[in-house]
Amino acid sequence: MESKISSEERVDLGSYDERFYAVVGRGDENVKFFSKVFDIRIVPRGTELIIKGDDQNVRKFLSFLRAVLSRLEKESMTAKEVRDYAKDFLEKTEGQEGVPSQEEEIILITHRRKAIVPKTETQKRYVKAIREKDIVFGVGPAGTGKTYLAMAMALAHLKEQKVNKIILTRPAVEAGEKLGFLPGTIAEKVDPYLRPLYDALYDMVDYDKASYMLERNIIEIAPLAFMRGRTLNDAFIILDEAQNATREQMKMFLTRIGFGSKAVITGDITQIDLPKKEHSGLVEALRVLRNVEGIGFVWFSQEDVVRHPIVAKIIEAYEKYERGSDKGREERSVSGLDQKEGFDGP
Repeated sequence: MESKISSEERVDLGSYDERFYAVVGRGDENVKFFSKVFDIRIVPRGTELIIKGDDQNVRKFLSFLRAVLSRLEKESMTAKEVRDYAKDFLEKTEGQEGVPSQEEEIILITHRRKAIVPKTETQKRYVKAIREKDIVFGVGPAGTGKTYLAMAMALAHLKEQKVNKIILTRPAVEAGEKLGFLPGTIAEKVDPYLRPLYDALYDMVDYDKASYMLERNIIEIAPLAFMRGRTLNDAFIILDEAQNATREQMKMFLTRIGFGSKAVITGDITQIDLPKKEHSGLVEALRVLRNVEGIGFVWFSQEDVVRHPIVAKIIEAYEKYERGSDKGREERSVSGLDQKEGFDGP
């Protein structure tokens, strides 16, 4: 029978503050809970925790402790929320010897206390590219987090005062349907086209704060056509649904970027709604800019879909169907060519 290696570690939580009680709980309720679920012995002495048990279990608990303490620096948590976080942590590391060498990178904590983190390797490359490059193209199917992660990065940059404002834009192109005349002001006319950007914003920021930033123009949401003639300095700019930008619009947008700005262009070249798909500004930009220094390209696939699991199956079914037909052949050839020539990462 293989013997287990025993281990003992000591961790000082520092002071009797909110963070301390969130970890240990009132009456040491969390200490008892951790001892049971991690299968270790924890002895609290003042602000110090003495952890004893099997070496692998002790290391796993220490990794959890580092993760939760890091999160508590960014947001407040109740003792129960810490216990729930421990359960999630154990589920993610079940069957692993020890824990991942790198902890999850939290991009942003939403107003609902939800931590936004990249979930796939492609998403991690995407976030890394946004941090390091001035312009990043994120190309791939719906549901892969292209726009959502870009929005989270934009809000994080604004919070860290790396930029002064966020600009969210997309082409006002109908997705197949003819909506006809829309009544109201200019803002009311274009609102339906920009609604997905509002949805992502309100998912991360509470309504009152988001409304304040929109009113003060700290966050600006506008159709792509409204970007003409502007120079965008110290801004984080997201161009969504870029496959529906014309060649002229894409060139115009890319030449608007000023000093201290960062731009993320997202799109799916298999869902072009322009009358002539070969005129997509995104398709042309991927060809023209492939060797320009300072620009990153990240390609997503159905494996990166983070929506309902059936969405990935739907995307895969359509790809199989289109491979056997003429529809979408140009888009696929562009994607295949670009990935072969080094476009699969920043």
